[in-house]
Amino acid sequence: MNEKILNPSLESVYSVTDFGAVGDGVTDNTAAFNNALKTAGDKGGGIVFVPTGKYLFKGHINIPLAVTLQGVYSFAPSHQGRIVKKCPMPGESGSVLLPTADKGTEDGEAFITISHNATLKGVSIFYPEQTDEHEPYKYPWTITLQGRNCAVIDVELVNPYNGIDAGTGDCPRHFISHVDGQPLRRGIYIDQIHDVGKVENVHFNPWWSCSKAICDFMVEQGEAFLIGRTDWEYMMNCFSIFYKAGFIFDDFGNGLPNVLLTQCGHDEAPMTVVINDSQIHSGISFNNCQMMGELFVSETNKGPIKFNNCGFWGTIHDRLGQSGSATLLNLNGVGHVTVNSCQFYVWDVDPDRKGSPCINVNCDTAIISSCSFLRKKDKHITVGENTKKCIILGNMFNGDIVIEKAKDGVVEEGFNVTL
Repeated sequence: MNEKILNPSLESVYSVTDFGAVGDGVTDNTAAFNNALKTAGDKGGGIVFVPTGKYLFKGHINIPLAVTLQGVYSFAPSHQGRIVKKCPMPGESGSVLLPTADKGTEDGEAFITISHNATLKGVSIFYPEQTDEHEPYKYPWTITLQGRNCAVIDVELVNPYNGIDAGTGDCPRHFISHVDGQPLRRGIYIDQIHDVGKVENVHFNPWWSCSKAICDFMVEQGEAFLIGRTDWEYMMNCFSIFYKAGFIFDDFGNGLPNVLLTQCGHDEAPMTVVINDSQIHSGISFNNCQMMGELFVSETNKGPIKFNNCGFWGTIHDRLGQSGSATLLNLNGVGHVTVNSCQFYVWDVDPDRKGSPCINVNCDTAIISSCSFLRKKDKHITVGENTKKCIILGNMFNGDIVIEKAKDGVVEEGFNVTL
């Protein structure tokens, strides 16, 4: 067998410690990392290895063309020591990067910039000066993708203010996979994508802190996934919890989203999904997703929206200081909406919005079919003035079927049954 396969040449592998990096949590490693990365880039690419240690940074680092900055983790780690006893504490194991630059502002340069065909892999990123005793300190994006075919793999974002920016640069065919952590203000921003992007196995959970200050901030201002102009964005197994909004789709000034989501979800939120607009020829499709909270398709939406085999249920009054969910699906705009083989549970629990339906249809056209409504309530579905045609077919209702129509001749019903 070829010996090089078993023992690959070390000519393209560099250790940051050979360039003066010290993982003591005190020494500024900005220059050492950048020197190692530039050396690898100047030689046509390579792996810059980060041994176990706590590496402090007072500046920013850049991963050039065809270079991988790689730590010891081969899967996204989790450091829940502040939440769960006997679990590792943040910054205490593995390859840990400790950024400190630009504290107090969102306008600065990202901590890590990734170029074409470059990768960040196997590290934990922890902001040592961040606090959970009051509203968190602002920081710029932790990671920005500024190249084609760049990747973030097996990375933990312990407590950044802003997580991953895949929207301000030209980064088609990006790959974001196995990323865990607790971004506090924004998780992942995607925009200006003119070729297929892929995001999978991303899990944003309050593992760093569940303090009242942090939970209040996230519920009031947090946004987990923001998706703008995309030409096919594939998202799979992406989950978030405690953010004001889980998934936001909009035109951020560069065009409209076109997204396929599979096995994604958002938990404990005022708004699980907000669709302000989508591409008219393709829209947004949700398959096998789970959403806890209210979902909004805005009046400005023009594209088709599809929900297939999804579960929806509401938040409970006073949980995390929220008032509770009223209507689970708020459907507006001129885009056609399809709701098929979904189930609904817990709605109309906000004491200030009593009598809210499970689904409020006010979009141009909609089809609701093969769904299960698992609670007895005064209203299951309302169809508003703006709707031209709505088909409600083959659904199962707990208790009497209650469908409220603003106009006659708009709703076609058939084969709906009660449990």
